[in-house]
Amino acid sequence: MAERTPKQAPEQVGRISRSQALELIQGLVAIPSLSRQEAEAAAWLVEQMGQLGYDRAFVDPAGNAVGELGPEGAPRTLVLLGHIDTVPGAIPVRVEEQEGRPVLYGRGSVDAKGPLAAFVAAGASLGPAWAAERGVRLVVVGAVEEEAATSKGARFIRDRFNGQGEPIPEACIIGEPSGWPRVTLGYKGRILAWLEASQPMAHTAGPNPGVATLAVEFWNRLMAFVEAFNQGRERAFDQLLPSLRRLHTWTDEAIHDRVRAEVGIRTPVDFQPQELVRELVAWAAERADAPAPALSPLRPGDAQGAVYRLAGPGAQMELGFHAYEPAWRSDRRTPLVRSFLAAIRQVGQTRPGFVVKTGTSDMNVVGPAWQCPILAYGPGDSRLDHTPHEHLFLDEYWLAVRILAQALDNLASG
Repeated sequence: MAERTPKQAPEQVGRISRSQALELIQGLVAIPSLSRQEAEAAAWLVEQMGQLGYDRAFVDPAGNAVGELGPEGAPRTLVLLGHIDTVPGAIPVRVEEQEGRPVLYGRGSVDAKGPLAAFVAAGASLGPAWAAERGVRLVVVGAVEEEAATSKGARFIRDRFNGQGEPIPEACIIGEPSGWPRVTLGYKGRILAWLEASQPMAHTAGPNPGVATLAVEFWNRLMAFVEAFNQGRERAFDQLLPSLRRLHTWTDEAIHDRVRAEVGIRTPVDFQPQELVRELVAWAAERADAPAPALSPLRPGDAQGAVYRLAGPGAQMELGFHAYEPAWRSDRRTPLVRSFLAAIRQVGQTRPGFVVKTGTSDMNVVGPAWQCPILAYGPGDSRLDHTPHEHLFLDEYWLAVRILAQALDNLASG
């Protein structure tokens, strides 16, 4: 159930009306934008930002939709980094009444076109004159490929504002659903790992247990490592959280039985990934009866990662690690956090809250690089992310727009 919103809500905030804000989110959700297929949605959003009065609106070389308010040389830069891509799954786009309130159904309504549209609408409500008066350049980004392991859009923005060509932002807000009364302070990290193994085909009635057992042993070794690491850790945010994403067996043209297993591991802030790599590579070398190879360091954002090949007298194995992103948790004692807490009290008339997430977001990409105050905020129930029932209460969306505008004004006035 969505959070109850205050009953009295203005129809106009600053330079934008409620109807304009609702048209924006409905129009954006209506355009399919799977990862790597965001061009139509990005072009549409850029056009909307231009019509809403943004000083500059364009699609950047990465394919991101970017809108900017305020002078390019303003002394303060604030980045609102949302994402415009979605996971697969066609949900008919419609508005229905639920609990007496209008609800928007559609893929991306929560994750994360709702937060992105709220960013755009909040910026439009403040307008160019506000940005110029406060000496602020407000940069709103609808990033591409956040739902892919590449995070192409966020990496481009991270490198654009690198403190050399353009300044490191004074603060950053990530567009992800937190629920309107809360801010998100942290996300777990991630490592993707895979095992592929082969051995000569054998009859199932023979003594060979089959190649699939290698995948089972791989998973069991991983789980033993996880259980040892998690000992005494009560909170999910502090634990390793593994998931088995794929398990597939087949026989190739060379008459070898093959297996591939793919896993994802969500990692806490204090985790050192090389410990996991060392453990699993040692197991693979032992199992293949092959020398253990030298280890390569895992680097954040490296799509290729590291691959280890072990050829023994029976099985041949490959073990790979890629798409590593470290966990990130922000300090709650920053002007950015205080600005949001005050805005939630002022506009939402309720006590604000904090949350940390067991997933990852573009905070994991830009947080370590920028080292600036950062949090995630946006309307929507994150439990609906990626589900067949994804929907957003439009009253909550409009309230989030107003809270965002107030928080930005609080921050810029500080």
